[in-house]
Amino acid sequence: MASVDDDVPQIQIRFTTKQEQYAVPDYPLSVPSTVFTDQLNTILNELLRESADSTATVEFDFLVCNEFLRTSLAEHINERGVTTEEVVSVEYVERHPPPEPQDCLIHDDWVSAVAVRENWILTGCYDNTVHIWNTKGKHHLTIPGHTSPIKAVAWITLDNERATFVSASQDQTAILWDWNIRSNSIECVQICRGHERGLEDIAVNHNATLIATGSWDTMLKIWSTSVDDRNNDGESASKKLKTDHGKVRTPEITMKGHKEAISGVVWSDKSEIVTSSWDHTLKIWDTELGGIKHEIPGNKSFFDVAYSPLANALLTASADRHIRLYDPRSSEGSVVKGTFTSHTQWVQSVFWSTTDQYLFLSGAYDNQVKLWDTRSPKAPLFDLSGHDDKVLCCNWSNPKFMVSGGADNTVRIFKSKHAIG
Repeated sequence: MASVDDDVPQIQIRFTTKQEQYAVPDYPLSVPSTVFTDQLNTILNELLRESADSTATVEFDFLVCNEFLRTSLAEHINERGVTTEEVVSVEYVERHPPPEPQDCLIHDDWVSAVAVRENWILTGCYDNTVHIWNTKGKHHLTIPGHTSPIKAVAWITLDNERATFVSASQDQTAILWDWNIRSNSIECVQICRGHERGLEDIAVNHNATLIATGSWDTMLKIWSTSVDDRNNDGESASKKLKTDHGKVRTPEITMKGHKEAISGVVWSDKSEIVTSSWDHTLKIWDTELGGIKHEIPGNKSFFDVAYSPLANALLTASADRHIRLYDPRSSEGSVVKGTFTSHTQWVQSVFWSTTDQYLFLSGAYDNQVKLWDTRSPKAPLFDLSGHDDKVLCCNWSNPKFMVSGGADNTVRIFKSKHAIG
């Protein structure tokens, strides 16, 4: 196994894994303290060949003290104050394969919004248009209607026949759209009016009945997603203004609390919304009570927030180039549970994996999209290069596709190849 060098101190390790197909005997091994991931991979693959009669070489990542090994073993455990007198547990997981570049979707202006649902991609542009594409890169529809740049798009419903979705714009409105997929025709169903300045973000709740919008007017507003006004149970007169051909919708609830623009909105529960703001705070809102139930202070403007039900955690994108992981329910110490540093300019967008509690994407003004694992705070797993200007948005709603839009007028699609496990 590992060769013993008299000059290099040895460390006793024990390999463990939750991926049963790669299990090896868990007796202690002596390895040089200077060992890196590459040498551990060699040792582990030798053990696998001995115990499983396999000739295939598998690439692994190694977790020591719940963080990926990115330095020598000695340096890693010294940083964390672990004694080398005891056997060190080294957990291994199959390494995430590199995402593969798929397509580049060319637009006429900056792409500031993107949302994926199954095999369809919605994009929003600075030339006031919304676009529908499929994940193979074919353009299906250009949708005019807004009078200022689009800042956010979100799917509401989708089946084989039709889809509904919403777009939010700096023109102070959100528009609900009904798309007949078979005829490829679009109808503006409702115009949500009520904000006094441009909209920055929208989020649809878990059962697709409500939309939350955040704006430069500092307000958080909640709207019905109903495209058939008869669903309002007779409320249509009070909830709808008789202008714009009867298509204007007013908000169900307006909530006030931020001092500057709301930059990000996400539903974290059926009646709970988290917002990020330029006022350096995150706020957690109770939509049933109609107010703030918790506030998390930051030290710079926040540009985006994402929530993972798998990790029960929040991610934020910020003006200080760092991405932060928050446990909003933490009762011990800081609610900040991790800081991820690799981007060299403002981080504009973050998006959790919908199938893996550890993985997320980020996009920044340094033209980079990065794939991260929360167990590797000092370095991303991969840089998804391709944009040659600021990255303004990213999305990973379909686990197969990592999608990003930028100021280079393109949407980049990377195919995600998930590791087994």
